Amino acid sequence: MIERVCALLDEAGISYRRTSHEPVYTSAEAAAVRGVSLHSGAKALVLKAGERFLLAVLPADRNLDSAALRTVLGTRKTRFASKDELLEITGLTPGAVPPFGSLFELETVCDTGLAENESINFNAGSHTESLQMSYRDWEQVEAPRLATFGKP
Repeated sequence: MIERVCALLDEAGISYRRTSHEPVYTSAEAAAVRGVSLHSGAKALVLKAGERFLLAVLPADRNLDSAALRTVLGTRKTRFASKDELLEITGLTPGAVPPFGSLFELETVCDTGLAENESINFNAGSHTESLQMSYRDWEQVEAPRLATFGKP
């Protein structure tokens, strides 16, 4: 998966930094090993909204406000994808999903709080490799729907 993400960025002429590190499984562990703020982490969550799956991306120091997201999406029901559904849709395990729904044919919805970062950091298909890139470049290449659905 990291090669797919890097190829997408390379094709778009986007610069990024790739780093290898010890395995991390939480956003806090990832921020610590990367030496960056938790807020700069692009937490990617695969959710089912009504009858469709989508990717919600928010700063790693924020939690999903499900009611706000349901309002944004115009749906009555949302839930996290199960581990089996996540594996089937992305081929990945929780915590390894990159913030590129386009790679999985999923709509990407991004919390506006992520734009507060000059650069963002995320796992890209692995618990031992991360990418750092400009938020603006990410927004340009992914073209997410922007909304407010994160809470402290």
